[in-house]
Amino acid sequence: MRATLMYGTGDVRVEDVPDPVIRQPTDALVRVTASCVCGSDLWPYGSMRPEDGPARMGHEFVGIVEDVGSEVTTLAKGDLVVAPFATSDNTCEFCRAGLHTSCGHAQAGFWGGLRDGGQAEAVRVPLADGTLVKLPVPPDSALMPSLLTLSDVFGTGHHAAVAGGVDERTRVTVIGDGAVGLLAVLSARRLGAEQIVLMGRHRARTDLGREFGATDVVSARGEEGAAQVRDLTGGRGTHVVIDAVGTLAAYEQAVGAVRPGGVISRVGIPQYEEAPIGFGSLFRDNIRLTGGPAPARAYIEKLMSGILDGAVEPGKVFDATTDLDGVPAGYRDMADRKSLKVLIKP
Repeated sequence: MRATLMYGTGDVRVEDVPDPVIRQPTDALVRVTASCVCGSDLWPYGSMRPEDGPARMGHEFVGIVEDVGSEVTTLAKGDLVVAPFATSDNTCEFCRAGLHTSCGHAQAGFWGGLRDGGQAEAVRVPLADGTLVKLPVPPDSALMPSLLTLSDVFGTGHHAAVAGGVDERTRVTVIGDGAVGLLAVLSARRLGAEQIVLMGRHRARTDLGREFGATDVVSARGEEGAAQVRDLTGGRGTHVVIDAVGTLAAYEQAVGAVRPGGVISRVGIPQYEEAPIGFGSLFRDNIRLTGGPAPARAYIEKLMSGILDGAVEPGKVFDATTDLDGVPAGYRDMADRKSLKVLIKP
């Protein structure tokens, strides 16, 4: 079969690899019908060392079950399924607490690297009963782009808002106009946020952010951007600031935009290990820090219902579609900000 591999900075290739096979009785084999490039894929695309490659790519996919292991009980050949970006058994103490990305099972983990990746024709899925969720639509459903967002970006945007404690009394700032930031806006709106400030500078994206529920847009960055957020909120800042970027500059911007007693919710993968957390930044004003990898599996059924009944259309974040041959160009277009999020149909 064919799959996407990253060999180093800017070096993405689609190559022939061995077909996946059942290795464990809890496995399933899934033929991929839709996947995508994630904004988080751009971090290794911009920095990966050749000695760390090649790495399988892709952690978001929908597909059709082709075969199951002898211990799989909830799935059958022909089922259409969505896979969250991390595998889990859905039964351990961490999964039962809604923390599937910390699943204690030895086979749990994230897609890609030495594991199969979703930017491919097929995937071996460990812990299939716990990981995969059946979709009650045909494979050619017009809802497919939105259902694909359940793999990661919709769940991650929702997690950012939930972890921040967004409700109808909340003013929210979202830093970042990528797919996760835009779906954090959508999620904050669904949770009833009183005001949603989107910090971004790409007009097509911020226009979609307004459609998703942003009440204000701030294009400035750094201290100037934080000052504009404070101006929009009576000089106080917002109750919740969602960092959907992951750079130290975005974190510092969040510190400048959050109000005393507020929450910084980080879901952009941090590209730093050290950041201001002391008296002059967080401690003095009782600012809390939360976030982390979204337990997307915990949210799939709840978020799916809004897609199925037409209440939300998170699939609008996809603005380009390609086959596997076009994946390397898709990475380039996203890195160059020519595309927001690229949908892949193998």
